[in-house]
Amino acid sequence: MSVPAPTGATRWRCSLCGNLTRFDVTRTTRAVEFVHLDLAGEPRVDEREVLEDTIESVRCRWCNATDSVQLVPRPGAENDGPIAD
Repeated sequence: MSVPAPTGATRWRCSLCGNLTRFDVTRTTRAVEFVHLDLAGEPRVDEREVLEDTIESVRCRWCNATDSVQLVPRPGAENDGPIAD
């Protein structure tokens, strides 16, 4: 089961310790990249199209909780709809 990502109107908050700023995020991303190799063979990604991006888990960096991170409203932001838990 994936974890909801923050939006313009929400952010993550650890309900255990109150952390709002530091999280370890484990995600799976499928992407198509245009890779340009220079003459020495060093790769550089010139274009990237994300096909799928799934957040698998979010862990609080302060207290290591994984089941206490939730979405809360961002101060001063307008809600785009209901907040998912």
